[in-house]
Amino acid sequence: MSRRVDPIKAEVVARFLLATAEEMGATLMRTAFSPNIKERADCSTAVFDAAGQVIALAQRVPIHLGSMVGAVDEILRRYPRAEIRPGDMFIANDPYNGGGTHLPDITVIAPVFMGKRIIAYVANIAHHADVGGMVPGSEAAVCKSIFQEGIRIPPVRIMRTGRLNRDVADILLLNSRTPDERSGDLKAQFAANTVGMRSVLRLFERYGVRETQKTVAAYLDFTEKRFRAAIDRLPPGRYEAEDFLDGNTEGERCRIRLALTVGRGRLDFDFAGSGRQLETARNIPYRALLATVYTVAKSLLDPEVPANAGYYRTLHITAPLPRELQSFVDKLEGQAGRDAVP
Repeated sequence: MSRRVDPIKAEVVARFLLATAEEMGATLMRTAFSPNIKERADCSTAVFDAAGQVIALAQRVPIHLGSMVGAVDEILRRYPRAEIRPGDMFIANDPYNGGGTHLPDITVIAPVFMGKRIIAYVANIAHHADVGGMVPGSEAAVCKSIFQEGIRIPPVRIMRTGRLNRDVADILLLNSRTPDERSGDLKAQFAANTVGMRSVLRLFERYGVRETQKTVAAYLDFTEKRFRAAIDRLPPGRYEAEDFLDGNTEGERCRIRLALTVGRGRLDFDFAGSGRQLETARNIPYRALLATVYTVAKSLLDPEVPANAGYYRTLHITAPLPRELQSFVDKLEGQAGRDAVP
Protein backbone atom coordinates (compact mmCIF):
# COMPACT_ATOMS: atom_id res chain seq x y z
CA MET A 1 0.00 0.00 0.00
CA SER A 2 1.15 3.52 -0.70
CA ARG A 3 0.33 4.64 2.87
CA ARG A 4 2.17 3.14 5.84
CA VAL A 5 -0.53 1.15 7.56
CA ASP A 6 -0.80 -2.39 8.81
CA PRO A 7 -2.26 -4.37 5.88
CA ILE A 8 -3.96 -6.80 8.28
CA LYS A 9 -5.66 -3.93 10.10
CA ALA A 10 -6.66 -2.39 6.78
CA GLU A 11 -8.36 -5.63 5.75
CA VAL A 12 -10.09 -5.92 9.13
CA VAL A 13 -11.37 -2.33 8.90
CA ALA A 14 -12.50 -2.79 5.30
CA ARG A 15 -14.35 -6.02 6.11
CA PHE A 16 -15.96 -4.40 9.15
CA LEU A 17 -17.26 -1.54 7.00
CA LEU A 18 -18.56 -3.95 4.36
CA ALA A 19 -20.27 -5.95 7.10
CA THR A 20 -21.80 -2.69 8.30
CA ALA A 21 -23.19 -1.99 4.85
CA GLU A 22 -24.53 -5.56 4.66
CA GLU A 23 -26.16 -5.20 8.09
CA MET A 24 -27.79 -1.97 6.92
CA GLY A 25 -29.11 -3.82 3.87
CA ALA A 26 -30.52 -6.65 5.99
CA THR A 27 -32.22 -4.11 8.26
CA LEU A 28 -33.71 -2.26 5.30
CA MET A 29 -35.09 -5.41 3.68
CA ARG A 30 -36.46 -6.96 6.88
CA THR A 31 -38.28 -3.79 8.00
CA ALA A 32 -39.50 -2.51 4.61
CA PHE A 33 -43.21 -2.65 3.70
CA SER A 34 -43.12 -3.04 -0.08
CA PRO A 35 -42.19 -6.19 -2.07
CA ASN A 36 -39.87 -4.02 -4.15
CA ILE A 37 -37.49 -3.77 -1.22
CA LYS A 38 -38.40 -6.69 1.02
CA GLU A 39 -38.58 -9.40 -1.66
CA ARG A 40 -36.93 -8.06 -4.83
CA ALA A 41 -34.07 -6.45 -2.86
CA ASP A 42 -34.18 -3.42 -5.15
CA CYS A 43 -32.01 -1.44 -2.77
CA SER A 44 -28.39 -0.82 -1.79
CA THR A 45 -26.60 0.44 1.30
CA ALA A 46 -23.25 2.19 1.60
CA VAL A 47 -20.71 3.86 3.87
CA PHE A 48 -18.88 7.01 2.75
CA ASP A 49 -15.84 8.72 4.23
CA ALA A 50 -15.97 12.32 5.44
CA ALA A 51 -15.11 13.55 1.91
CA GLY A 52 -18.07 11.69 0.37
CA GLN A 53 -16.11 8.83 -1.22
CA VAL A 54 -17.74 5.40 -1.26
CA ILE A 55 -15.71 3.13 1.03
CA ALA A 56 -18.09 0.17 1.39
CA LEU A 57 -21.14 -0.81 -0.65
CA ALA A 58 -23.54 -3.70 -0.15
CA GLN A 59 -24.57 -4.11 -3.76
CA ARG A 60 -27.78 -5.95 -4.51
CA VAL A 61 -28.74 -4.24 -7.78
CA PRO A 62 -25.84 -3.79 -10.25
CA ILE A 63 -26.94 -0.34 -11.49
CA HIS A 64 -26.75 0.97 -7.90
CA LEU A 65 -22.96 0.52 -7.95
CA GLY A 66 -22.38 4.17 -8.74
CA SER A 67 -25.84 5.67 -8.35
CA MET A 68 -25.02 7.23 -4.97
CA VAL A 69 -21.76 8.75 -6.23
CA GLY A 70 -21.83 12.51 -5.65
CA ALA A 71 -24.80 12.40 -3.28
CA VAL A 72 -22.79 13.75 -0.35
CA ASP A 73 -21.31 16.45 -2.58
CA GLU A 74 -24.82 17.63 -3.48
CA ILE A 75 -25.72 17.88 0.21
CA LEU A 76 -22.61 19.89 1.02
CA ARG A 77 -23.31 22.28 -1.86
CA ARG A 78 -26.60 23.17 -0.21
CA TYR A 79 -25.75 22.86 3.47
CA PRO A 80 -22.49 24.08 5.05
CA ARG A 81 -21.02 21.50 7.41
CA ALA A 82 -21.56 23.92 10.29
CA GLU A 83 -25.33 23.73 9.69
CA ILE A 84 -25.48 19.91 9.80
CA ARG A 85 -26.31 18.45 13.21
CA PRO A 86 -26.18 14.97 14.78
CA GLY A 87 -29.42 13.17 14.00
CA ASP A 88 -29.94 14.91 10.66
CA MET A 89 -30.84 12.84 7.62
CA PHE A 90 -31.25 14.02 4.04
CA ILE A 91 -33.48 12.67 1.30
CA ALA A 92 -33.27 13.00 -2.49
CA ASN A 93 -34.61 11.26 -5.58
CA ASP A 94 -33.93 13.65 -8.48
CA PRO A 95 -31.24 12.00 -10.64
CA TYR A 96 -29.97 15.43 -11.70
CA ASN A 97 -29.69 16.72 -8.12
CA GLY A 98 -28.31 14.11 -5.76
CA GLY A 99 -30.84 11.33 -6.35
CA GLY A 100 -30.42 7.87 -7.81
CA THR A 101 -31.04 6.49 -11.29
CA HIS A 102 -34.70 7.54 -11.59
CA LEU A 103 -37.38 9.12 -9.41
CA PRO A 104 -38.66 5.93 -7.69
CA ASP A 105 -35.12 5.41 -6.32
CA ILE A 106 -35.10 7.43 -3.09
CA THR A 107 -31.78 7.99 -1.33
CA VAL A 108 -31.53 8.72 2.40
CA ILE A 109 -28.16 9.94 3.71
CA ALA A 110 -27.04 10.52 7.30
CA PRO A 111 -23.82 12.04 8.66
CA VAL A 112 -21.95 10.12 11.36
CA PHE A 113 -20.70 12.37 14.16
CA MET A 114 -17.99 11.81 16.72
CA GLY A 115 -18.44 14.68 19.10
CA LYS A 116 -18.98 17.74 16.92
CA ARG A 117 -17.08 16.33 13.94
CA ILE A 118 -18.47 14.51 10.89
CA ILE A 119 -16.33 11.40 10.46
CA ALA A 120 -18.35 9.56 7.80
CA TYR A 121 -21.72 9.24 6.11
CA VAL A 122 -24.06 6.28 5.73
CA ALA A 123 -26.67 6.04 2.99
CA ASN A 124 -29.16 3.75 1.40
CA ILE A 125 -31.15 3.80 -1.81
CA ALA A 126 -34.44 1.99 -2.31
CA HIS A 127 -36.92 1.67 -5.15
CA HIS A 128 -40.31 2.96 -3.97
CA ALA A 129 -43.34 1.53 -5.71
CA ASP A 130 -44.95 4.89 -6.46
CA VAL A 131 -43.82 8.52 -6.16
CA GLY A 132 -46.66 10.08 -8.14
CA GLY A 133 -46.64 11.09 -11.77
CA MET A 134 -48.96 10.29 -14.66
CA VAL A 135 -48.96 6.49 -14.26
CA PRO A 136 -49.05 4.12 -11.26
CA GLY A 137 -45.55 2.97 -10.47
CA SER A 138 -44.04 6.28 -11.64
CA GLU A 139 -42.26 4.86 -14.69
CA ALA A 140 -43.53 4.25 -18.22
CA ALA A 141 -42.15 4.66 -21.72
CA VAL A 142 -44.97 7.06 -22.58
CA CYS A 143 -43.56 9.75 -20.30
CA LYS A 144 -42.00 12.54 -22.37
CA SER A 145 -40.70 14.61 -19.46
CA ILE A 146 -39.31 13.91 -16.02
CA PHE A 147 -42.11 16.09 -14.65
CA GLN A 148 -44.57 13.37 -15.72
CA GLU A 149 -42.73 10.67 -13.79
CA GLY A 150 -43.37 11.86 -10.24
CA ILE A 151 -42.31 14.26 -7.53
CA ARG A 152 -38.72 15.51 -7.76
CA ILE A 153 -36.88 15.89 -4.46
CA PRO A 154 -33.50 17.66 -4.24
CA PRO A 155 -31.37 16.95 -1.15
CA VAL A 156 -33.46 18.24 1.79
CA ARG A 157 -33.63 17.38 5.47
CA ILE A 158 -36.08 14.58 6.20
CA MET A 159 -34.81 14.22 9.78
CA ARG A 160 -33.69 17.18 11.89
CA THR A 161 -31.68 16.31 15.03
CA GLY A 162 -33.40 12.96 15.21
CA ARG A 163 -36.95 14.14 14.58
CA LEU A 164 -38.95 13.63 11.41
CA ASN A 165 -39.39 16.76 9.31
CA ARG A 166 -43.11 16.31 8.75
CA ASP A 167 -43.33 19.15 6.22
CA VAL A 168 -41.10 17.26 3.77
CA ALA A 169 -42.60 13.86 4.58
CA ASP A 170 -46.17 15.09 4.08
CA ILE A 171 -45.35 16.51 0.64
CA LEU A 172 -43.81 13.21 -0.45
CA LEU A 173 -46.64 11.07 0.92
CA LEU A 174 -49.35 13.28 -0.58
CA ASN A 175 -47.82 12.75 -4.04
CA SER A 176 -47.87 8.94 -3.80
CA ARG A 177 -50.80 6.66 -4.59
CA THR A 178 -49.64 4.36 -1.76
CA PRO A 179 -48.73 6.72 1.10
CA ASP A 180 -48.90 4.11 3.89
CA GLU A 181 -46.43 1.89 2.09
CA ARG A 182 -44.16 4.85 1.38
CA SER A 183 -44.21 5.82 5.05
CA GLY A 184 -43.24 2.29 6.07
CA ASP A 185 -40.41 2.09 3.54
CA LEU A 186 -39.04 5.47 4.62
CA LYS A 187 -38.99 4.33 8.24
CA ALA A 188 -37.08 1.24 7.11
CA GLN A 189 -34.53 3.50 5.41
CA PHE A 190 -34.17 5.56 8.60
CA ALA A 191 -33.65 2.37 10.60
CA ALA A 192 -30.98 1.11 8.20
CA ASN A 193 -29.02 4.36 8.53
CA THR A 194 -29.34 4.26 12.31
CA VAL A 195 -27.82 0.78 12.36
CA GLY A 196 -25.01 1.98 10.09
CA MET A 197 -24.25 5.06 12.17
CA ARG A 198 -23.90 3.05 15.37
CA SER A 199 -21.61 0.52 13.76
CA VAL A 200 -19.34 3.08 12.06
CA LEU A 201 -19.07 5.04 15.31
CA ARG A 202 -17.94 1.90 17.17
CA LEU A 203 -15.18 1.39 14.62
CA PHE A 204 -13.87 4.95 14.98
CA GLU A 205 -14.06 4.73 18.76
CA ARG A 206 -11.98 1.56 18.69
CA TYR A 207 -9.14 2.77 16.48
CA GLY A 208 -9.44 6.55 16.74
CA VAL A 209 -10.41 9.03 14.03
CA ARG A 210 -6.96 9.68 12.63
CA GLU A 211 -5.89 6.03 12.47
CA THR A 212 -9.19 4.86 10.98
CA GLN A 213 -9.20 7.57 8.30
CA LYS A 214 -5.60 6.76 7.41
CA THR A 215 -6.41 3.07 7.15
CA VAL A 216 -9.48 3.66 4.98
CA ALA A 217 -7.53 5.98 2.67
CA ALA A 218 -4.84 3.35 2.26
CA TYR A 219 -7.42 0.70 1.43
CA LEU A 220 -8.88 2.93 -1.30
CA ASP A 221 -5.36 3.38 -2.67
CA PHE A 222 -4.88 -0.40 -2.65
CA THR A 223 -8.17 -0.89 -4.54
CA GLU A 224 -7.10 1.68 -7.12
CA LYS A 225 -3.71 0.02 -7.56
CA ARG A 226 -5.31 -3.40 -7.96
CA PHE A 227 -7.72 -2.23 -10.64
CA ARG A 228 -5.01 -0.32 -12.52
CA ALA A 229 -3.11 -3.61 -12.70
CA ALA A 230 -6.21 -5.25 -14.23
CA ILE A 231 -6.45 -2.47 -16.82
CA ASP A 232 -2.77 -2.83 -17.69
CA ARG A 233 -3.47 -6.40 -18.84
CA LEU A 234 -5.56 -4.96 -21.70
CA PRO A 235 -3.92 -4.04 -25.02
CA PRO A 236 -3.62 -0.22 -25.10
CA GLY A 237 -5.32 1.73 -27.82
CA ARG A 238 -8.54 3.38 -28.90
CA TYR A 239 -11.62 1.27 -29.62
CA GLU A 240 -14.93 2.45 -31.06
CA ALA A 241 -18.36 0.85 -31.15
CA GLU A 242 -21.95 1.89 -31.69
CA ASP A 243 -25.45 0.54 -31.35
CA PHE A 244 -28.95 1.90 -31.82
CA LEU A 245 -32.23 2.40 -30.00
CA ASP A 246 -35.57 3.10 -31.63
CA GLY A 247 -35.97 6.85 -32.06
CA ASN A 248 -38.87 9.19 -31.39
CA THR A 249 -40.79 8.23 -34.55
CA GLU A 250 -41.37 5.07 -36.59
CA GLY A 251 -38.22 4.13 -38.49
CA GLU A 252 -36.03 6.64 -36.65
CA ARG A 253 -32.94 5.41 -34.84
CA CYS A 254 -31.00 6.86 -31.92
CA ARG A 255 -27.25 6.18 -31.96
CA ILE A 256 -25.31 5.09 -28.88
CA ARG A 257 -21.65 5.64 -29.65
CA LEU A 258 -18.62 4.91 -27.48
CA ALA A 259 -14.93 5.58 -27.96
CA LEU A 260 -12.91 3.68 -25.34
CA THR A 261 -9.29 4.61 -24.79
CA VAL A 262 -7.19 2.11 -22.87
CA GLY A 263 -4.25 3.88 -21.31
CA ARG A 264 -1.74 3.07 -18.62
CA GLY A 265 -3.89 2.08 -15.65
CA ARG A 266 -6.77 4.15 -16.97
CA LEU A 267 -9.91 3.75 -19.09
CA ASP A 268 -11.55 6.72 -20.81
CA PHE A 269 -15.15 6.28 -21.97
CA ASP A 270 -16.30 8.97 -24.39
CA PHE A 271 -19.94 8.87 -25.48
CA ALA A 272 -19.65 11.94 -27.75
CA GLY A 273 -21.57 11.46 -30.98
CA SER A 274 -24.43 9.63 -29.28
CA GLY A 275 -27.97 10.69 -30.13
CA ARG A 276 -29.75 13.47 -28.28
CA GLN A 277 -32.19 12.86 -25.45
CA LEU A 278 -35.27 10.91 -26.55
CA GLU A 279 -38.84 12.07 -26.00
CA THR A 280 -39.71 8.85 -24.17
CA ALA A 281 -38.55 7.32 -20.89
CA ARG A 282 -35.62 5.44 -22.40
CA ASN A 283 -32.89 7.88 -21.47
CA ILE A 284 -30.23 7.33 -18.84
CA PRO A 285 -29.11 10.09 -16.43
CA TYR A 286 -25.41 10.61 -15.84
CA ARG A 287 -25.27 8.85 -12.46
CA ALA A 288 -26.95 5.79 -13.95
CA LEU A 289 -24.38 5.86 -16.77
CA LEU A 290 -21.59 5.92 -14.18
CA ALA A 291 -23.18 2.98 -12.38
CA THR A 292 -23.49 1.01 -15.63
CA VAL A 293 -19.86 1.58 -16.62
CA TYR A 294 -18.59 0.83 -13.11
CA THR A 295 -20.58 -2.42 -13.03
CA VAL A 296 -19.49 -3.66 -16.47
CA ALA A 297 -15.84 -2.74 -15.96
CA LYS A 298 -15.72 -4.47 -12.58
CA SER A 299 -17.49 -7.58 -13.87
CA LEU A 300 -15.19 -7.98 -16.87
CA LEU A 301 -11.83 -6.96 -15.43
CA ASP A 302 -11.83 -7.87 -11.74
CA PRO A 303 -15.16 -9.08 -10.29
CA GLU A 304 -13.66 -9.49 -6.80
CA VAL A 305 -12.25 -5.95 -6.53
CA PRO A 306 -13.83 -4.08 -3.57
CA ALA A 307 -16.78 -1.92 -4.62
CA ASN A 308 -15.41 1.42 -3.49
CA ALA A 309 -14.17 4.73 -4.84
CA GLY A 310 -10.64 3.41 -5.23
CA TYR A 311 -11.35 1.70 -8.53
CA TYR A 312 -13.72 4.49 -9.64
CA ARG A 313 -10.61 6.68 -9.94
CA THR A 314 -9.36 4.64 -12.88
CA LEU A 315 -12.52 5.14 -14.97
CA HIS A 316 -13.22 8.48 -16.66
CA ILE A 317 -16.57 8.99 -18.36
CA THR A 318 -17.82 11.83 -20.53
CA ALA A 319 -21.20 12.06 -22.23
CA PRO A 320 -23.42 14.65 -23.97
CA LEU A 321 -25.47 16.80 -21.62
CA PRO A 322 -29.24 16.21 -21.31
CA ARG A 323 -31.39 18.54 -23.40
CA GLU A 324 -32.44 20.71 -20.44
CA LEU A 325 -28.86 21.20 -19.24
CA GLN A 326 -27.54 21.75 -22.76
CA SER A 327 -30.12 24.51 -23.33
CA PHE A 328 -29.06 26.14 -20.07
CA VAL A 329 -25.36 25.94 -21.02
CA ASP A 330 -26.08 27.34 -24.50
CA LYS A 331 -27.89 30.31 -22.95
CA LEU A 332 -24.99 30.97 -20.61
CA GLU A 333 -22.47 30.78 -23.44
CA GLY A 334 -24.62 33.07 -25.57
CA GLN A 335 -24.90 35.58 -22.76
CA ALA A 336 -21.15 35.42 -22.17
CA GLY A 337 -20.56 36.12 -25.88
CA ARG A 338 -22.85 39.16 -25.84
CA ASP A 339 -21.20 40.47 -22.69
CA ALA A 340 -17.66 39.99 -23.98
CA VAL A 341 -15.65 43.07 -24.83
CA PRO A 342 -14.77 43.17 -28.57
